[in-house]
Amino acid sequence: MKTVAALTLLAAPAAAFFTNKKPAPKPAAPAFTVDNIPGALPPVGLFDPLGFAAKADEATLKRYREAEVTHGRVAMLATVGFLVGEAVESKTFLFNGEITGPAITHLAQVNPTLWLILGIGIARAELDRADIGWVEPKNTPVAKPGLLREGYIPGNIGFDPLGLKPEDPEEFALMQTKELQNGRLAMLGAAGFLAQELVDGKGILEHLSSA
Repeated sequence: MKTVAALTLLAAPAAAFFTNKKPAPKPAAPAFTVDNIPGALPPVGLFDPLGFAAKADEATLKRYREAEVTHGRVAMLATVGFLVGEAVESKTFLFNGEITGPAITHLAQVNPTLWLILGIGIARAELDRADIGWVEPKNTPVAKPGLLREGYIPGNIGFDPLGLKPEDPEEFALMQTKELQNGRLAMLGAAGFLAQELVDGKGILEHLSSA
C-alpha cells in the first residue's frame, strides 16, 4: 500500500510534463464603444449632439466611424485638389491649358475619357475596401446588412506606403485621432469652398489674392 502511494506521488508531477494542456484563450479585443473610441478630445469629448453614437450598438458605431474616416479622407483630397487645381490651371500640359475658372467647374471641362478612368479607379478602390472590411453578403445575416468583419478596425485598409502606422496601440489611437481631426476640418473646408464658389463663381485662390 505504501509503495502504491509513493508511486502515485511521483507520477503526479511527471504527468504535468506530458499532459496536453490547451493554451489559454487570447483576451478579447476591447469593445468599440463611445467610452474608448478614438477622436474624442477634452473638453468636449465625443461630439454627438444628436445622440447617434449613444444609441448605436458596437457594429453600428463601427460603420459610423468607417463612414466618417472615409469622408474625411475624401475631403482632405478635395481640399488639396481645389487649391492645386486652381493654382496650376492653364499651366499644365495635361489638359493643354484648357481648364479654367473655379475648381467646381473643372470636372465638367475635362475630356470624357477622364471620367471613365476616374470611375474605374474609384470602383476598384471601393471594391478593395469592401473586401477588406466587410463580411461577404452570403455570410451576412439578413438583419445585419453591411456587417463589418469582427477584427476590422474602421479605416485600417492596409494602405500605408510610407510605413507611418505605429505598432504601439496607444500611439496608433493617437494617430487615428489626428487623422479624424484633420478629416473633420477638411470636410468643413471643402463644404466652405463649394459654397463660396457657388455663390459668386470665383475661385478660392482668387478670393485669397483679392482679400
